[in-house]
Amino acid sequence: MGSGKTLVGALAAQRANTLFFDLDHLVEDKAGMSIAEIFATHSEDAFRAFEKETLPSVLQPDSVVALGGGVVLDDDNWRLISSRAVTVFLDVPFETIWDRIRNLPGRPLITSRTEPEVRALYDRRRARYEEAMHRVDGTQPAGVLADEVLKLWSA
Repeated sequence: MGSGKTLVGALAAQRANTLFFDLDHLVEDKAGMSIAEIFATHSEDAFRAFEKETLPSVLQPDSVVALGGGVVLDDDNWRLISSRAVTVFLDVPFETIWDRIRNLPGRPLITSRTEPEVRALYDRRRARYEEAMHRVDGTQPAGVLADEVLKLWSA
């Protein structure tokens, strides 16, 4: 949810010369529509089903994956992720995330929600994010974060 997962993941994969997967983009490809369209024409549950179905195929050895912000809330997904991947939480304060995402189009969980409602969503997700193997200060520049992720990945 606006922490920079896609940018940092892509940079880390590029620097490691390895595969990069963005779960949200793969779900969009599989569904043949954007996430916002999936939410509008189907539901959040339909989107989460696409996510769950797609997740195992991206958790490949020697690859970097940017996970959608909500995929980890499903306990089965989290068990799968934790068993197959080195997990890194890009820790970004809510205020910074809110500044990044509040006016961005195509974010159905943010659209028409107030700041307190989005903060509540952030707080619910954060509890699971904190279970990651590693935590990094996500307010650093993307290149610095990518280097940190690579160090953790190769440790």
